[in-house]
Amino acid sequence: MKNVRHVQLDELVARLAGSAAFRSKRDIGRLAAGVDAAPAAVARWSETGARVLLGDDTAAIPDGDGHLLFAAEGILPALLERDPYFAGWCAVMVNVSDVAAMGGFPLALVDVYFHAGASDVEGVLAGVRDACRAYGVPLVGGHTTRSDDGPHALAVAILGRADHLLTSFGAQAGDDLVVGIDLRGDYHADFPFWNASKGRAPRDLRDDLAVLGTLAASGAVHACKDVSNAGVAGSLLMMLEASGVGGVLDLDRVPRPEGVDLPAWLATFPSFGFVFAAPPEGTGAVLGLLRERGIACERAGRVDASSQLRLASAGHEALLWDLARQPFTGFGPPRSS
Repeated sequence: MKNVRHVQLDELVARLAGSAAFRSKRDIGRLAAGVDAAPAAVARWSETGARVLLGDDTAAIPDGDGHLLFAAEGILPALLERDPYFAGWCAVMVNVSDVAAMGGFPLALVDVYFHAGASDVEGVLAGVRDACRAYGVPLVGGHTTRSDDGPHALAVAILGRADHLLTSFGAQAGDDLVVGIDLRGDYHADFPFWNASKGRAPRDLRDDLAVLGTLAASGAVHACKDVSNAGVAGSLLMMLEASGVGGVLDLDRVPRPEGVDLPAWLATFPSFGFVFAAPPEGTGAVLGLLRERGIACERAGRVDASSQLRLASAGHEALLWDLARQPFTGFGPPRSS
């Protein structure tokens, strides 16, 4: 990996911290400030003693010996208008990835779709259908409305289950930071989306994601986060915030495709990308399982107790975010009652 000069590192940090993707994550704080950070779970219309921690890829709801996983994603209007089929595909793919990040597997999916008469309804639904088949998750219902004067909008919700749960809340000072990204593929059109699912067999897509469940069962990982539109650094920041810790990310060791410059890569949403916090004795298992699947994976930093995320390159460090001074999403450790 090519390193980054000190001045460039400072510029990169400023660019990331002020990016639209980072602003969108900070907007989540408005919700975080107005909801119970750990609402009580329920069973048969009654509260239980268990609490549901918010701020993870999915809500993990206690269910017998495991957890039900419940999540939803909305699709960017620009993607829905410009590429209806891929928008439908992505609506499924990102939900399945969120479930996998929790160590789980999908059970069922529903969609909510508003369209006008001129909308490419068939294209959107074909994308949803094909992705459901590829990832092995049934589309079991939802809601569709035609509104000629209304918005063209798509949202999808998913239900999954984890027998062994991974969360964003378990990173500990001294853990290794491990980054795993599937570099097979390329950018989709001019969107900042790295599509490694194109041309892959459905069985391979499922087996890649099933590695997360294997890691959850092994106990080799303390925390995991799906890399989203905030990129590697922003997604890592969300995991550190949830765990109440800080860390250093070595940009020279982050897996990156040949020919893609670092600023663009740090703003990229990969179709398969995860950050892990693992105790040093568990790091080898993470590296081995992902590399065995052909996924680029590197130890790229360390968790500490600082409440800061620093980016490092060529022996230099620059502060990206100080969570003690400024929350990112607002979903940190549960507030005391």
